This record gives sequence, structure tokens and C-alpha cells, in this order.
Amino acid sequence: MTVNSAAERLVREFARRGLTIATAESLTAGLCAATIAEVPGASAVLRGGVIVYATELKHELAGVSDETLRVHGPVAAKTAAELAEGAARRCDADVGVALTGVAGPDPQDGHPVGEVFIAIYDHARGARVENLYPEFVRRGKEGEFAGLDKEQLRAEIRQFSVTRALEMASA
Repeated sequence: MTVNSAAERLVREFARRGLTIATAESLTAGLCAATIAEVPGASAVLRGGVIVYATELKHELAGVSDETLRVHGPVAAKTAAELAEGAARRCDADVGVALTGVAGPDPQDGHPVGEVFIAIYDHARGARVENLYPEFVRRGKEGEFAGLDKEQLRAEIRQFSVTRALEMASA
């Protein structure tokens, strides 16, 4: 098994700086935490995380406000920001990372496949959020997804999202 290079950089950098990380994952259902855990030495930085695939668990386990879920829904920048902060607080970590969105195979509740929000939270800077949908649209137009069936596209979206989240957390 090949270790994700973004995860290796994150573990190395966080260990050097004495930082810890926690995840709140909807879109990726634990894939981000598992990707970090594949790196030797990850136990020095990975505190844990929550899998919040069901909307109500975003509130119950990660602390996303009921109002945010009612007004913005489970796939939104504000929801991602609250998920990341909730992961950091609930797991007593320096940094929280959250991934929420639609990987497919079909659109969900008016959100297109590839609409993904990643948030990184730390106590000093608060939350930073990135919407990956423009990136997936660009990659689709450039033919990167040509020949992929719906399940392959789903896997590509989830894996790319994890790598991008790890890169953002390391920045």
C-alpha cells in the first residue's frame, strides 16, 4: 500500500510543531483519518474523529448548530466550518478538519456531484473553508474524468478531497 504523500507531510509537520489533529467526516466516512493513520508516527498527531454521515449526527456528535443545519443544510461552507471546529473541540485537538459534500453517484438534495466543502479549524485562525466544486468542474472539462463510471468518479472525488484536506491542514 502506498502512503499518501500529503498525509506524510502532515504527520511530519505536525509532529515537528507539536500539533494534533481531529476529523469530522461526512463525505469521506473516516477515509481522511484512516489516511493519516497509515503514516508511521501518526499516533503522535492524530487524536481521533467523528463520522457524521447522517445529518442529525453533525449536530449530535460534532456540535453543528441546529440553525446552521436548518438554514444551510448538511452540504454547505458554514456546516463544514462548524464540523471542523467541533472535531477540534470534541477531540481536544489543535486542528480540526471537516469534509462534507456529494461524491455521487447521483446529485443529492439539489447539490451536484462534486460539490464538496473542506474546512480547517484552529484556535488562532478560526475556520478556513474551500469549495472543491469549481476544481471538479475544471477537471471534468479537461477530460480527467473521461472513461470513469459513476463509482470510479465517486472514489476519485473522495480520494482527491482527502488529499486536498490534508494539504490545507498542513498550510
